[in-house]
Amino acid sequence: MDNRDGEILAGFKDPDKKQTAFSWLLEDYQERLYWHIRKIVIAHSDADDVMQNTMIKVWKSIGQFRAESGLFTWLYRIATNEALSFLKQQKRRSIMPLGDDTTYLLQNLQSDDYFSGDEIDQKLQEAIIRLPEKQRLVFNMKYYDNLKYQQISEILETSEGALKASYHHAVKKIEEFMRLNS
Repeated sequence: MDNRDGEILAGFKDPDKKQTAFSWLLEDYQERLYWHIRKIVIAHSDADDVMQNTMIKVWKSIGQFRAESGLFTWLYRIATNEALSFLKQQKRRSIMPLGDDTTYLLQNLQSDDYFSGDEIDQKLQEAIIRLPEKQRLVFNMKYYDNLKYQQISEILETSEGALKASYHHAVKKIEEFMRLNS
């Protein structure tokens, strides 16, 4: 754990510094968490909602953080779980077809006023959205967030070997999609 994370965690233990510690946490992690969530739920407005829920959960549960993993890993796990829960809620509300969030996510990508990618980036995002959920998560964490397999393993609570296989399959599917749609 780095010094800043130690400062943040110590601040949460002191009632007089809890608000300041939360500000530090936001300063250090908010942008990375937002973009991580955004890659899962795609739409800016959905990402904002999930980010708010994530921060509420962090605020309420930081006292139970046992430091068995790093603060970063713990935050990413909460953000990932909140984003996946959000998508499941959308399915239950019948906004998405059961078992398939691809159509919903593609519609969000195409209608998102905040997406500023060119045609190639649009195709890449579409290819990523078409991946199975686990491959999509692993690809985004490895490719965009530049996380190590060990970190992803802690966040997703799965083996590094399974993650490497998921990433490999994801890359092959993306390459195939890009080749067929160029």
